Amino acid sequence: MSDEKPEEKTKKVTVNLEVDANITETNNNPFSVFIHLAKAVDSWRIFPRIFLTVYIILLYKTVEWYMDLPTPTMEQSALISVVVGAGAAWFGLYIGSGGNKKE
Repeated sequence: MSDEKPEEKTKKVTVNLEVDANITETNNNPFSVFIHLAKAVDSWRIFPRIFLTVYIILLYKTVEWYMDLPTPTMEQSALISVVVGAGAAWFGLYIGSGGNKKE
């Protein structure tokens, strides 16, 4: 066996190409600004973060109120249990609402 390489052949080709250099408006949708704003708000996850912040404030205030009670009743304990238990649901919804979505 020999280590000879086959001959490489080259060929010159000329191509005629026309390019349109005019600037054209490709986006004629008058609501494109609102669409981009909606996508930005969705990607920043503003509303879930606001809801979670409001929940944290609510949780802090209610637990602080509960700890200041001299003798809490069963109803007051149930209220605190519901508020604290709702935190798991809020957090689960917040975590599940974002992430990598396939389009």
